[in-house]
Amino acid sequence: MAQRKHLDDSLRGRIIGRLECGRTQLEVSEELGITQYVISRLWQRFQDDGDVSRCYSTGRLRVTTPNEDRYLAVTAKRNRRSTVSDLSRHLSSATGTTASR
Repeated sequence: MAQRKHLDDSLRGRIIGRLECGRTQLEVSEELGITQYVISRLWQRFQDDGDVSRCYSTGRLRVTTPNEDRYLAVTAKRNRRSTVSDLSRHLSSATGTTASR
């Protein structure tokens, strides 16, 4: 199975620059050794948004703050036998933040 590798910002800029100069997607693909599908998606996103930076925010949003994370870590270290349900209850009573187990 092929390993996925993200393109860095400079490479994305070089790709867009070559496409804006009139090169075809196939030429850029062969020249840089990147699949034409990746070049096509990058070009389409550039035409739609005018931006080619990566979108990093996938997944669930965090509920706890860094201070609450530290509180949970300290509580778990002090009470080694406490369960996740216990830790969740301690956090809820101390800060009012409800976190899933």
